[in-house]
Amino acid sequence: MKVLVLGGGVIGVTSAYYLAKAGHEVTVVDRQAEPGLETSFANAGEVSPGYASPWAGPGVPVKAIKWLLMKHGPLVIWPKLDPAMWWWLAKLLRNCTSARYAINKSRMIPLAEYSRDCLRALRAEIAIKYDERSQGTLQLFRTQAQLDGTASDIAVLKQYGVPFELLDRDGCIGAEPGLAAAKPEIVGGLRLPQDETGDCHMFTQALAVHAEKLGVQFRLGTTIEGLIAEGSRISGVATSAGVLRADAYVMALGSWSPRLLRPLGISIPVYPIKGYSITVPIADADAAPVSTVMDESYKVAITRLGDRIRVGGTAEVSGYSDTLHPARRATLDQSLTDLFPGGGHLGKATFWSGLRPMTPDGPPVIGATRFANLHLNTGHGTLGWTMACGSGRLLADLLSGRKPEIDAAELAITRYDNRFG
Repeated sequence: MKVLVLGGGVIGVTSAYYLAKAGHEVTVVDRQAEPGLETSFANAGEVSPGYASPWAGPGVPVKAIKWLLMKHGPLVIWPKLDPAMWWWLAKLLRNCTSARYAINKSRMIPLAEYSRDCLRALRAEIAIKYDERSQGTLQLFRTQAQLDGTASDIAVLKQYGVPFELLDRDGCIGAEPGLAAAKPEIVGGLRLPQDETGDCHMFTQALAVHAEKLGVQFRLGTTIEGLIAEGSRISGVATSAGVLRADAYVMALGSWSPRLLRPLGISIPVYPIKGYSITVPIADADAAPVSTVMDESYKVAITRLGDRIRVGGTAEVSGYSDTLHPARRATLDQSLTDLFPGGGHLGKATFWSGLRPMTPDGPPVIGATRFANLHLNTGHGTLGWTMACGSGRLLADLLSGRKPEIDAAELAITRYDNRFG
């Protein structure tokens, strides 16, 4: 079968790789000159199934007010006359209940753990390199209240059988020696030893090379203008290079997916939530992080990627804006200098932002649509890197008519037919 994958980020490239492995003739289309140059380019670097949780949960509305008032708060909202923004925020609030949180998390954890296993299998199969490390994630608490608030998180980890370690200050420093020089008080941490890290952009580009060896073609520098529907099927994709045709089509355009689907009468509640990062050359390896440290106070992730430190965070609701706001960088700088002073050359850091394709309930949207040959693989939010391999493998199985290794029914677009959307 000829398959056209729309989008050359980590989701599109993993989809293409697994589709080619399944025997399909695959072409990837993307407006960028290379794979992985947009949201996949400089994310926080975590592969963290243990943190696969919805943003919407009990207590989040109250926390959001606090975050909005903080100088270095993790949440920023720029109000716009955009119905999609307010519709998405309203749906997010509707999911902030204990019952819906439990349902949504139960849909996310199996996919995240499956994806980690697929990534490990892929690494063993093709020896792909991407500055990977398998040394866990440490959620760091600066206050006793933060540490005391881990009870509910620990209960969920126990429920799903996710290994964890609850550490005191000395235990945190044992896991991350660079924290010995931290400026603020550290009262403890929650460590997930099975989590991994790696450079998503490096992975995406390396996997694209392996995909090409399997016959995948890349139509890069090609702008996707719209999908052409005839009856119950998609007959082509209008692009800057003309109309491209295939037997099946995969929508993997992240935050831009809703814009392409809307003219077809398909509505998915995916909205861009901007995240920021800095990439800092390591100044002193002993003073830098070993793996990933999550600064609970600022909701910032600090990750070791080879000879660099990636610091990522902030949830900015501002539509499709790509403006780099200096105040967002100040938060990232603050977290790094607080916890790993002397670890990196901040003066040589590069500053970046990307648009995370968020659903209001948390899980991505994977599977068929009302058009027989149009399939979705989008809406992964902050977990695109964590869920990429599993999502690509799952999509390939569904499109190929094979029974997936995990249940995909509750990831389908049909879940938004009920009030929980």
